[in-house]
Amino acid sequence: MGLQKRDILSCLLVLALSISLGCGKRSDQGAAPQSKGASPQTTAPASQGPSAQAAAVDTEKPVSEVQAQAETMSVDSLRATALKYKDVIVAKQAELEKLTAKIKEIPIADALGQEAKTLKTELQNIETSLQALKERFQVYYDTLKKKGGDLSNLTL
Repeated sequence: MGLQKRDILSCLLVLALSISLGCGKRSDQGAAPQSKGASPQTTAPASQGPSAQAAAVDTEKPVSEVQAQAETMSVDSLRATALKYKDVIVAKQAELEKLTAKIKEIPIADALGQEAKTLKTELQNIETSLQALKERFQVYYDTLKKKGGDLSNLTL
């Protein structure tokens, strides 16, 4: 019987994750909450040469400002910035998977306890941050595509 409760909890968790990850676009007016220990700006090493000036990875900057900035950037800078965002997104997705697995391991009796609540809050923060990163990545990707830049290695 305990195994059935765990299966139900796992199904509910998967459903909740599916719903939260599948939600529509969030307003770019508010600041995206960060996961515990994360700074508002996350940087990743650029995969381009020194000539490409990539913008910093920033989930706080409104999408409208990101769009305006992207329009003024060179193709090399757009590509370098998109690659930085991709690296951070991939890292966040791995973090999300680890946290999801950790939540699934919580016994049903402890599912409403403080540790579970803390983990779920952290999970929600990572999801929010991931969504903000993807929105901003898409701006750079679309602008790079519009300018005829190289889109290889930029798929998520």
